[in-house]
Amino acid sequence: MIRIHSIRQINGLILTALLLALPVQAQSPEQKGLEIAKERKARDRGWGDSQAEASMILRTASGQQIERKMRMLSLEMQDDGDKGLTIFDQPADVKGTAFLNYSHAIEPDDQWMYLPALKRVKRISSRNKSGPFMGSEFAFEDLSSFEVEKYSYKFLRDDKINGLDSFVVEQTPAYEHSGYTKMIVWIDKEHYRAHKIEYYDRKGSLLKTLTMHDFELYLDKYWRPMKLSMVNNQNRKSTDLITHELKFRTGLEENDFNQATLRRAR
Repeated sequence: MIRIHSIRQINGLILTALLLALPVQAQSPEQKGLEIAKERKARDRGWGDSQAEASMILRTASGQQIERKMRMLSLEMQDDGDKGLTIFDQPADVKGTAFLNYSHAIEPDDQWMYLPALKRVKRISSRNKSGPFMGSEFAFEDLSSFEVEKYSYKFLRDDKINGLDSFVVEQTPAYEHSGYTKMIVWIDKEHYRAHKIEYYDRKGSLLKTLTMHDFELYLDKYWRPMKLSMVNNQNRKSTDLITHELKFRTGLEENDFNQATLRRAR
């Protein structure tokens, strides 16, 4: 027989029993969605800068296509969204066109285009960022870096994609003038990589679907898809963004990402 030698022991046993009897408070879908988003961002910190050689292939609904060759430069920022510079090299009608993007966590992104035919820099208004980028199925807002504060989140369910156990999370834009009411994102549970995103328009209808393919690992930590395929579910047009070569930590600095650099981009 077990003897209890003090009132303190008795009180301790009663308290333990009460705590065990209380139901464990379940994590809400919003809390879980935010937790997944934070982990997704945490897994992709510390890469510094990158330079890529890429192609953009635009296809009409009937299958006709145009290919554009481009260079993409990126700079990771510690206390804000990343900076990006895209320079078009081919064909001749877009050669020298350049796009500069300052992503922000909370404030509207800053974006500019250099148009060589006009020899001038055009600022992209925040109201126009839902418009198509260079005639593609990517919108200007799709080119922003992923920042946790840009959205509110809701975990929807567990699923599989490409044979991988995945989370499915709803993202609702927290910034003004988005062309989307929500995005549904498939994120694998092992590496927290986004594999698929569905974009819903302002009427709540499915507008576009983005799928990521051919992931490669860089610096033993950072996964990058070598092919992005954006399909417009409403007009059946599509755009592929294919990376041919990608290098990290190439020595880029902030002064490589300004309007003066945009004008000189060749």
